[in-house]
Amino acid sequence: MAHEYGFDYALITYKWPTWLHKQKEKQRIIWAYKILFLDVIFPVSLEKVIFADADQVVRADMGELYDMDLKGRPLAYTPFCDNNKEVDGYRFWRQKFREIVAGDNLRVFYESVSKDPNSLSNLDQDLPNYAQHTEPIFSLPQEWLWCESWCGTATKSKAKTIDLCNNPMTKEPKLQGAKRIVSEWPDLDLEARTFTAKILRDESELQEAVASDKSQGSQGDESSVEELDLESKSEL
Repeated sequence: MAHEYGFDYALITYKWPTWLHKQKEKQRIIWAYKILFLDVIFPVSLEKVIFADADQVVRADMGELYDMDLKGRPLAYTPFCDNNKEVDGYRFWRQKFREIVAGDNLRVFYESVSKDPNSLSNLDQDLPNYAQHTEPIFSLPQEWLWCESWCGTATKSKAKTIDLCNNPMTKEPKLQGAKRIVSEWPDLDLEARTFTAKILRDESELQEAVASDKSQGSQGDESSVEELDLESKSEL
């Protein structure tokens, strides 16, 4: 895939410090690594890091995001959409992060509150919010993280990334939501499945992907009005 799409990748690891209260749930361990160890798992030469969720669809040039001036702040998040208390977005880091020892400060703050099971329910989001008086956060333009559950459909046309966040009311499965919310999803899904089948030499998977795409295409005109109606109702 790296060869096909022209990108480099590397796997990284970092041993959890013995002095730091350790998380037990896998999801919370992942969240912790995304915020607590940025200054030690990445090389000093790296200027900035963008974190994107695996269930986000990007509709813009990420270079615009990378080049954005954070006004000297070590972290950047999109603001809470529609007064929601959660935010699943891009996390930034730059050299300023080390200069003000933001990593140490975040770990100290984490250690002081993490032993309470009722604190830091969404660790990678809540920790920076609690600590923002000492580690200031830059507010990204809202369009860099659009989520139907919290933002509604009025601002969807301006979205530069679409986050397939969970809907607490409908509990709609992510793949089902993707087909309904993201217009380009059928093409993206077909491309991914075709590439996977090519690598695995799985002819049956390839034929299934193509057949599924044709089926969705033939139903597209009939279902488009219904999908738009469902999308507008989902805001209510």
